Amino acid sequence: MQIQPLQVDINHLHLFCGLGGGAKGFNKGRAKVGNLFARFRCIGGIDSDPAACRDFENLTGAQASCMDLFSREQYRDFHGHEPPPGWVERGPDDIRRAAGNQHPHIVFLSAPCKGFSGLLSEKMSGTRKYQALNGLTLRGVWLTLEAHKDDPVELYVFENVPRIATRGRHLLDQIIALFRSYGYAVAETTHDCGEIGHLGQSRKRFLLVARHVAKIPTFLYEPVKHPLRGVGEILEKLPIPGIIAGLGGPMHRMPSLQWKTWVRLAFVRAGADWRSLNDLAVQDGHLRDFGIVPDEEWHRGVLGVRRWDETSGTVTGRANPTTGAFSVADPREIRAQDFHGLRVNDWKGTAAAVTTQRSPGSSAQSVADPRVDGHEKSVQLGVGHWDQPSSVVKGDVSVGTGRYAVADPRLERKVFNSAFRIVSWPETSPAVAGPGGAGGGLAVADPRPAQRDDYKQTKYRVTGFDEATGAVIGASTTGNGAFAVADPRHLNWHPGASSSKERVTGWNEHARPVTGSQQVASGAGAVADPRPGFGASTHHHVLKVTGWEQHGGTVTSSTHPAGGALSVADPRLIEGARNSALGVKGWDENAGVVAGETHPTNGAFAVADPRPEALSDTSRDAYLTGGHYGVVPWDEHSGAVPAHAKNNNGPWSVADPRETGEGPASDPAPWDKLPAASDKLVCVIRALDGTWHRPFTTLELAALQGLVDLDNEEERSVLSLDPLDPEWAARVERMNNLLVLDGASDSAWRERIGNMVPPPAAQAIADVCGTTLLAAWSGQTFMMGSTPIWVRPVAVALMASREA
Repeated sequence: MQIQPLQVDINHLHLFCGLGGGAKGFNKGRAKVGNLFARFRCIGGIDSDPAACRDFENLTGAQASCMDLFSREQYRDFHGHEPPPGWVERGPDDIRRAAGNQHPHIVFLSAPCKGFSGLLSEKMSGTRKYQALNGLTLRGVWLTLEAHKDDPVELYVFENVPRIATRGRHLLDQIIALFRSYGYAVAETTHDCGEIGHLGQSRKRFLLVARHVAKIPTFLYEPVKHPLRGVGEILEKLPIPGIIAGLGGPMHRMPSLQWKTWVRLAFVRAGADWRSLNDLAVQDGHLRDFGIVPDEEWHRGVLGVRRWDETSGTVTGRANPTTGAFSVADPREIRAQDFHGLRVNDWKGTAAAVTTQRSPGSSAQSVADPRVDGHEKSVQLGVGHWDQPSSVVKGDVSVGTGRYAVADPRLERKVFNSAFRIVSWPETSPAVAGPGGAGGGLAVADPRPAQRDDYKQTKYRVTGFDEATGAVIGASTTGNGAFAVADPRHLNWHPGASSSKERVTGWNEHARPVTGSQQVASGAGAVADPRPGFGASTHHHVLKVTGWEQHGGTVTSSTHPAGGALSVADPRLIEGARNSALGVKGWDENAGVVAGETHPTNGAFAVADPRPEALSDTSRDAYLTGGHYGVVPWDEHSGAVPAHAKNNNGPWSVADPRETGEGPASDPAPWDKLPAASDKLVCVIRALDGTWHRPFTTLELAALQGLVDLDNEEERSVLSLDPLDPEWAARVERMNNLLVLDGASDSAWRERIGNMVPPPAAQAIADVCGTTLLAAWSGQTFMMGSTPIWVRPVAVALMASREA
């Protein structure tokens, strides 16, 4: 007899559901005990944000009830005024209706956490507004307990920020007491969503689990933990933002930031945060070692400096520092024997030869003389030893007239009570007496900056491509945490080429895959081959051009340029001296005989036409209608741009009315100036380490949160496809529809994404909750697990004996 598996529905309800990240994860939950396996069904969600409710329904397929769970008093405290007409204080009946009058087996609550978050100051969190917001935690639990008191919910999962255990301790104590009064065993714990959800971010959260003792006697075990993933492991499946316009949809566009923010990001080291900016030398409010100028392309590299490993530009007749990048940053250490200018010799060393050019800049003729102590007249501004007598005190005693200062060693013997002393980390600090400050060693050199819990949330930090980022929060901008990434992938493309189109692959690079449309315009199918094809024994006259006054080489059977010096530099440009190949006839001359092969390379068939002023001649319709040298007004549309568009074959120039600046003609044009500090713009930062420092896009933040499943084949990047592939358009459309949230505001999208529970972490919680429920329903009162019981040292286990 074959026993068929039995499917059991597990219903879950979500309070403060947000856009539905937690519910989406629960819907993917999997659990199996014996011949029972679970199917998770979302029966509803509740939130006060209409846009979040629309997202919830789109992501989960379940109904979202848009309602405010504040009491009237909480509403007044939070908003500062009475509720509007028609506002109703919600009760237990509203909770039952939101669940579709169905019984939930799991209720998941993720109440607003702003009042508990460390991003809010302690003083602000104590205001009536945020205390009312915090009070939603207790009210939400009470409403659901009352709504289902006749048929208690089996499991409650209460999720929030870790700081609720301190700032919200009084509320947690009331919540725990409330659960126990309804017959629940309660345990507090913490977890990292990144570890249980296998994410590319560290997101520590508080979790309170309540199990109805009469219904569920079995343990609830921890989900399996995974190592955190690097940012690059996730983002490499997405296209680089901005390379192909529109690819990824509106949520994958680069944010517009203030210019000063871009500058800060540019100077942050990859893997570091804003504190690395303290390493920069600043003098008079300006960077001492760096200059910020417009792109060198605007100035053709004037005064540009090339890196040591770069190739210099073409050396022309005007190649000097003011015409291009012809200087090189030479990293080779200057040896003492190579440069003696301004050098100071050691007292025991030999001075350089004294020549007629005796000056510090001509050779090493200066000496470091240690004999200051032996010359009374060399003691101006001198400092005497502690154990030596002072100089004679005269009438004009001052610091500049003799050695009247003393090097007093007593500071190290605590004679002055170690004023302003900094105690090293392993030392014991002295007793704290009266008002502190300069009274003793009350400062400590703390070596623990890298161990702070909020290290990865530091402002302007640039995350390495192989690192995990910090928690994605609602205000996920570069100024609020580690939300910029050092993306090295821009090395695979170059400006002006779409998806490596018409790119030439370096000799030492891998060529791209050969596709069905293998042509230069379809990808990097060309290779820069440095091999000239000539062997070591090849004669040096190959491809040589002989001067007109020199003898030509011997004409052999291989009469072609590669066979020897068979080409001649012919100076006879006058007509008749050559075959007139590519020749141009004067306007007043007769053309040559028109033969069968009349093209420019076999005769003088071109004419130098001196009539540019006749372009408006009505008899010359071709020129008149072709728009040769035409200028398009600023407010008009240009014609279709063909492949051969240039200034002398159509109207391709534009009359730009924009002023180039006010004042003298020497003033730079506006586009030659740097932006103002508060100007908002989109930039690309190519850092010195070869990476691209940039903020995360909204779609990338969603991917780091697990809202977009990039490991699913249907949601993979389209960049591996050739633009000429017939499936390109369909794949681009799927990529652009990976995630579509309600509205058109990046800041609103980011807030909802940052506030949600990561779906993979929610799925891991659903898996263990489902296993516990199936075990209880199959009659098991004890079950061994491969992971620890989901408890930290603050709690023991979710077992019935705990009630005692």
